[in-house]
This record gives sequence, structure tokens and C-alpha cells, in this order.
Amino acid sequence: MNILVCDDDKEILDAIKIYLTNEGYKVFKASNGLEALEVVEENEIHLVIMDIMMPRMDGLRATMKLREERNIPVIMLSAKTEDTDKIMGLNMGADDYITKPFNPLELIARVRSQLRRYTTLGSLENKSNVYKTGGLVIDDERKMVTVDGDEVKLTPVQYKILKLLTANAGRVFSIDELYEKVWKETAFSAENTVAVHIRKIRERIEINPKDPKYLKVVWGIGYKVEKI
Repeated sequence: MNILVCDDDKEILDAIKIYLTNEGYKVFKASNGLEALEVVEENEIHLVIMDIMMPRMDGLRATMKLREERNIPVIMLSAKTEDTDKIMGLNMGADDYITKPFNPLELIARVRSQLRRYTTLGSLENKSNVYKTGGLVIDDERKMVTVDGDEVKLTPVQYKILKLLTANAGRVFSIDELYEKVWKETAFSAENTVAVHIRKIRERIEINPKDPKYLKVVWGIGYKVEKI
């Protein structure tokens, strides 16, 4: 997931980048509202953390401009604690608000929460090439898999298997059928090959691979992704 952090304080900008990078996010930086809008225009951004008080263009005006074309989550960041500032930010289109100084763990929690809402309830669900069940979301246009808002890295074959099963959530595929649809060739002793890939997928998408929530085995028949 790509996150844009916009703040004219370089130390805060660098600190937030470290926190988010350590969580596996790709971070873009901007020092004012105009730069932020340019970054969003030139890159695929999934969430913006926007300071309010900045030169050239403040965070409120930048958020208003951003909302004219995009509905990605925006978390406002400011040293101000007055309710009027918070209300103004939310009225301008912000999704959440956090004040400085902040707890890094709180910031990460708010980022995850907004990304989860975006991927499961926001613009992604309106795309015909997005498949989801529970917190598992596959955006086939971007070839991206997320679980509860966190991106999951899969090999091309693993991605094809999971996409096929998720797009047909609840349906059981036999091992031979799964092999033939993914590998595009006649299945011959495919049990071990498929089983290895299923195990690898579970290791990446399940909290407990031995007690999977999504990718289930139907003994004697095949595999399915649970419809949640």
C-alpha cells in the first residue's frame, strides 16, 4: 500500500516515514499541499496523512482539492487541539484526525483502520474486477491482495489460485480442476503440486494456517475459499 505523508516539519516527516516503512508501507513525502496534490496526480496513493498548517497551500485546502476527484482516506495531522479545527478538517473531507505529539502505535492503528475501510467498504468494492470475502480483498486490476488492509505478496501462480477461488467463494474446486484452470494443462498427479501452493498461500493470508479462516480443504474433494 502506498501512503503519502505531507508535513513541512522535516523531522516529523522522516519519523512518520520510518514508522510506516517498518510496517511494510511504501511512503511518499511532500512538504506542502501543492506538492501533495502533485504526488497524488503522478502516483497511485492509497492514503494521505496531511498536516494542516503548511506554506504555499495548507492541508485543509489541499484536502478540498483532493476530494474533487478522489475518495482515498485522509488523516489530518496538526498540533492544534481545538474542536473547531477538528470539525473543520472533517468537514473539508478528512476521514480521521490525530494531534501532535502522537503515539506512533496510535498512528499505525489509525492508518490500518482507514485502509481497511477503504479496501473493504470504499471505492474498491465498486470495481467489477475486485473480489472479496471478509477481510480478504483481491484487486485484479492492480494485481494486489490485502488481508484486513495489509498487502500480501504472492507468486504469480499463488495469485492465480487465490483469485480463482475467491472469485468463486463458496464453490469447491477439485484438485484436477484447479490445476487445469491455473496451469492451463491436463492434470496428472497434481495433488502434491497443488497442496504445496495451497500451503504457501495459507502461510501468507491466514493468521493461523493450521486453522484457516479463508482457504479451506474439503476432504476427498478439493479446496475452496470460504464465503464470509
